[in-house]
Amino acid sequence: MAAVPASYPTDHWTRSADSIMTKVIFFAPLYERIVESYKAELYIKGWVNIRKKNHILRYIPSMFRPKKGVREYMMETYSDLHFTAPNIYDQKVKASVGTASEFWELDGRLPEYFHINIYSSTLLYDKLLSPLASNAKKFYTYRIDSVMGDAHNLQYRIRFIPKTKSFQLVGGYMVVSDNVWSVREIRFAGSSEMVRFNNLVKMGEVGESDEFLPKQYDVEATFRFLGNVIDGSYEAVLDYKNIIQKTPATVRKPRTKSKYDLSESYTLRTDTNAYQRDTTYFNALRPVPLSSHEKTLYQDYFLRRDTLSNKKKKPENDRLEFWGQLGDALISRYTVDLAKMGSVRCSPLINPFLLSYSGKHGLSYRQEFKYNRLFKGDRLLRIVPRIGYTFKDHEFYWRIKSDFDYWPRKRAALHVDFGNGNRIYSSDVLSDLKAIPDSLFDFNQIHLDYFKDLYLNIRHSWEIVNGLSLDVGVSMHRRTEVNRSKFVLNYPNMPSVMSATRTVSGGGSPLFPNFDPNVLNKFRHAYNSFAPRVRLSWTPGQYYYMNGARKMNLYSKYPTISVDWERGISGVLKSSGSYERIELDLQHNIPLGLMRDLYFRLGWGEFTNQKELYFVDFANFTRSNLPMGWNDEIGGVFQLLDSRWYNSSRKYLRGHVTYEAPFLILPHLMKYTQYVLNERLYLNALVVPHLKPYLEVGYGIGTHIFDFGLFAGFANWKYQEIGCKFTFELFNK
Repeated sequence: MAAVPASYPTDHWTRSADSIMTKVIFFAPLYERIVESYKAELYIKGWVNIRKKNHILRYIPSMFRPKKGVREYMMETYSDLHFTAPNIYDQKVKASVGTASEFWELDGRLPEYFHINIYSSTLLYDKLLSPLASNAKKFYTYRIDSVMGDAHNLQYRIRFIPKTKSFQLVGGYMVVSDNVWSVREIRFAGSSEMVRFNNLVKMGEVGESDEFLPKQYDVEATFRFLGNVIDGSYEAVLDYKNIIQKTPATVRKPRTKSKYDLSESYTLRTDTNAYQRDTTYFNALRPVPLSSHEKTLYQDYFLRRDTLSNKKKKPENDRLEFWGQLGDALISRYTVDLAKMGSVRCSPLINPFLLSYSGKHGLSYRQEFKYNRLFKGDRLLRIVPRIGYTFKDHEFYWRIKSDFDYWPRKRAALHVDFGNGNRIYSSDVLSDLKAIPDSLFDFNQIHLDYFKDLYLNIRHSWEIVNGLSLDVGVSMHRRTEVNRSKFVLNYPNMPSVMSATRTVSGGGSPLFPNFDPNVLNKFRHAYNSFAPRVRLSWTPGQYYYMNGARKMNLYSKYPTISVDWERGISGVLKSSGSYERIELDLQHNIPLGLMRDLYFRLGWGEFTNQKELYFVDFANFTRSNLPMGWNDEIGGVFQLLDSRWYNSSRKYLRGHVTYEAPFLILPHLMKYTQYVLNERLYLNALVVPHLKPYLEVGYGIGTHIFDFGLFAGFANWKYQEIGCKFTFELFNK
């Protein structure tokens, strides 16, 4: 090894490091995609030590239940790994052994530490900006630590240091080979959510088939959360069996499948028939011998297991176990396998991270259960009950959604959706009130009795061709008055409409000649509706893969366009009115690279051919009582719009745009912003009668604990109000 003389000036080291990194960054995109695919055997050995713990540890969904008095655990897995460029990893676990029935996996994110393409612009599935990214010099400073090897085979050890503190940046070093400018090893350390990690990746040698692939991973991690401290150490070794590189001379075979079919890159993740937990079987697979300490951990585990199996349970222990299991159900995420009856999954019932807050709608809570049962031929039954409560409005919401995929190859399924919707008032009454002068058109001056909505939607979906889906079904509603009271409209300086109209013969009022008093006769205490519904959705260029007989749609470079039509029929199942609704919707997510994304959505809708009293209740333009937005549950919806506007117009035109990126505004204003993972800019626009337009402009930040957005609302180009939206994201992603 030949070290660079210490007499070299510092600016020479900086200049040399930048020159070397310019070449490494230049070749990185080529090396990132030079491997087309590979198959390998992956061995992972992990060890964890619980240094500190408290009762909050049970709230962590992916954390296993530690045994009383046991601090150290270990686990080994042996898997088949299949990679397809650019970033598709399929890992099938064949065997595993360990001292815990469920293993702690760095908050459920262990695989991302062993699925790394070091030449990619980002690391850990787009969470970290790589020091090899095209714009990395804006965020990293480079220094040469040493130069190794002889004159014809030099290797540079280059250290990279973040210019600012951020969870998106890492510090460490890399060893680069001269002339080819490929990396022999890289060590990077940083923080990802609640985990502080130090990852060493050793690559293949120059000229070998695995030159651009990792051969070994060594990961050290520390998990810290509200007084809980857990250390982890992991080692992974890959044994490659088949590496296919892209070369100009590669002769590609004619494709027999659609270019959108990525089935060769995806397979079933776990083969339950081949899954092994036998210790003797695993001993024959282990490529790295166990240390004496690791052998002791196994010996202690087997001794504890044998001792517990020989002990007889006492009645008082049974009672304690029952209450312990009940407590676990309240504060732990769990999955219950019901033998041949399927499985039920539920997040903790008592979980502060299921709360969200909006300045307009207050505090809300949601909970979801999931039942799944897989039948022969990959047919799948899903039943998902969801409940929620808004504390400001004192409203309880519930919904039961079920799907039966009976022909998974064609994505043909039967769907049933049953629940209670938003409280709504009659738009026909409101329409007649529009004859009142605009100066009196104020929701706070109009007293409208709300209706509870009980709905049942039944539909059949079918993918006619790839990306083109047809849904056919019926929508039924029963809307009943919330408070059975007299329907009265109050006006400023007037006793009531009834007193104003009693002196007028033939209808009308001397003060409001265009107002029809017969509108009050239309009021009822309950309304039913029955409507056939058709929805056509098209996503051009839809990529997918086949998971057995099941077609799994992935992504597309083009937006999704949908047309939704519904026709209310009077008289069917005591339906009290007829109408026609049509809506158009277009939405898309455009990845811009380097952890930047652009989301947009455009929509139009209109009610036509209405007869008698009906309710404006659009499918796309509606306030979700349990909001589920785009990537952050904040974008793609109106945050400050009064909920009554959703039912005040027979037509609408809407648009939403969200831009998401790290290092957008805050790093230029504040020095320490490492806890902010990304920043978002929001623009929401709406055009309806009496709102031409309504605009919301917002700014938000995302952290691993919460998402926060601040919005300003404008109606008819005039400022209205400012508000915020807050959602917990910890353990919910």
